[in-house]
Amino acid sequence: MTDVVAIAQDLIRCPSVTPTDAGALGVLERLLGAADFTVHRVTFSEDGTADVENLYARIGTGAPHLCFAGHTDVVPPGDEAAWSHGAFAGEVKDGRLYGRGAVDMKGGIAAAVAATLDYLAANGGQPKGSISFLITGDEEGVAVNGTIKLLQWATERGEKFDHCIVGEPSNVEAMGDTIKIGRRGSQSGTLMVDGVQGHVAYPHRASNPVPDIAALIVALSNDPLDNGNARFQPSNLEFTSVDVGNKATNVIPAQATAKFNIRFNDHHTQESLRALVDARVAAAAGNRIKAHVVWEPSNSDSFVTQPGTFTDTVVAAIKEITGRTPDLNTGGGTSDARFIKNYCPVIEFGLVGQTMHQIDEHTKVADLEQLTQIYRRVLDRYFA
Repeated sequence: MTDVVAIAQDLIRCPSVTPTDAGALGVLERLLGAADFTVHRVTFSEDGTADVENLYARIGTGAPHLCFAGHTDVVPPGDEAAWSHGAFAGEVKDGRLYGRGAVDMKGGIAAAVAATLDYLAANGGQPKGSISFLITGDEEGVAVNGTIKLLQWATERGEKFDHCIVGEPSNVEAMGDTIKIGRRGSQSGTLMVDGVQGHVAYPHRASNPVPDIAALIVALSNDPLDNGNARFQPSNLEFTSVDVGNKATNVIPAQATAKFNIRFNDHHTQESLRALVDARVAAAAGNRIKAHVVWEPSNSDSFVTQPGTFTDTVVAAIKEITGRTPDLNTGGGTSDARFIKNYCPVIEFGLVGQTMHQIDEHTKVADLEQLTQIYRRVLDRYFA
């Protein structure tokens, strides 16, 4: 069997804090190139953002075409002195592999590569179809020069994907307990309330936006957006900051703002959600409060991959290796699956996500090996 721990260690030892690659894609290029994958390194740019390196590798020319997708960029380590093992040392201690990205998601990529190399070695070096890797260095960042552009680039080259597995850490407590078959969308905005600046001793000459924005925050927070459905939990709107930009205690401010984020299910589109919130703001403001919402651009819609042959294949592989029947879940944040779903059915299945983004991020070596076995069993079943 291919040494999945060694691959994960090589990746972790590249300090690829987004958007820096630091050699991580080179590790994959060497491994996949040696296995006769056709490997492309593609850099995308856009004004106001950092250039980002990406990798696309494929072996085989026919169908079906299974893609493994993921990202080698990681969040910053934080206080490196607080780590019990070096953040980028890739050390193994007491059966656990430590390092930034061990869980999210260099470990998942390592497992997919190891499983694929083992599958190819057992099948004459060629799949009974096509296997590809679509890897970005821009998932933990602004997600502008990564997967979304790499998919467009691949499509323009004539690439067609039948199914995709994203190796994000989907499991909650134990390997095999959860597959992400969808995600809620994300939409951010800022609630703006205009008042009239004035001296606090003469409130009749001013209009204080602070109590007004407080009333609107309560109104928007207390009224549910929906009740969810069989596939999705209810949408939720959460205020994350309130500000008036006022350093003086004897001045009524001219404006108050409140930032919020909405995680929304498939009861809404971005357009219908914005219209709903705008209408609720107008209703709560009435004729007295001057309020409006400034919406931020969003590339995150809700989606769900309907259960079928593909999900059945992954579920069967998980059950065979772990003995667990995974929950088909749509909870959590966003991932690059939100872009991939426009090209083919996509699910997320990776390691246990309990330590991602934390100090001393780590995965059990046994989990890493088990994930490799699951991916290998998926390949066996998929190309049968």
